[in-house]
Amino acid sequence: MLNIIDLTKKYKNVTAVDKLNLTIEDGEFFGLLGPNGAGKTTTVRMISTITPKTSGDIIINGKSIDRNLTEIKAKIGVVPQQNNLENEMSAWENLEVHGMLYRIGKDKRRKKIDELLEFTELTDRKDDLAKNYSGGMKRKLMIARALLHEPEILLLDEPTVGLDAAARRKMWDLLKRLKSKGLTVLLTTHYIEEAEVLCDRVGLINKGKLIQLDTPANLIEEVGKVTVEYFDDGSTHEEFFRTRDEANTYAGSLEGEVRIRPSNLEDVFLKFTNRRVES
Repeated sequence: MLNIIDLTKKYKNVTAVDKLNLTIEDGEFFGLLGPNGAGKTTTVRMISTITPKTSGDIIINGKSIDRNLTEIKAKIGVVPQQNNLENEMSAWENLEVHGMLYRIGKDKRRKKIDELLEFTELTDRKDDLAKNYSGGMKRKLMIARALLHEPEILLLDEPTVGLDAAARRKMWDLLKRLKSKGLTVLLTTHYIEEAEVLCDRVGLINKGKLIQLDTPANLIEEVGKVTVEYFDDGSTHEEFFRTRDEANTYAGSLEGEVRIRPSNLEDVFLKFTNRRVES
């Protein structure tokens, strides 16, 4: 279990994360959803011990990262937003070095490497240099590396950013397979569909503050399952309704172009912040 208590990070006069409180259960696939600059990456960097926190606490299975830093690091796997592979090494060599750094015995290490290359569908390209991989393949290799030392918690910071639609879908399939294995995962994203497809629960974060927390279905239910979207006075507006009949009645009172569609997490975020997630 991951407990985050009043977690705060300040950079001079800027508060990047503001008293964040969050509990992620064992085996949960949790999404932290918000626009760029909302504090998602800073949160991941504090949990992974890369960035020191200003105040608050981060507890994994009852142990604070302040007092058990080395032990805690071994429990965490991290896939950062930016590529940090050794590009002049092959996929197999990247994994071999990582396993050696974590002091995994040779036989176990190489068995795990083979298993993870198979899991990420990279076996046929294991001897190719990482610099020659596509963006999606690099992401897969980073996930394999993060899983090699058998962490209890996996942190995925915008794992599909920069990927095209086809590569993103393939990455979702990989993440679904991870989910089926029961690993505890914290995913940060600003892709609405990604959070809806993958996450058991979602926390909406804006300007460093957690503003809503629930399952995707419950969050959408709270706002209204049906959205009426219309263009007026130079901008797009949305109104939310619990039933299609209510939406149809309202839409009939409008002039010009009107669209009726199912609501999504973007609408939830917009309702509570008046700001779009992908802004």
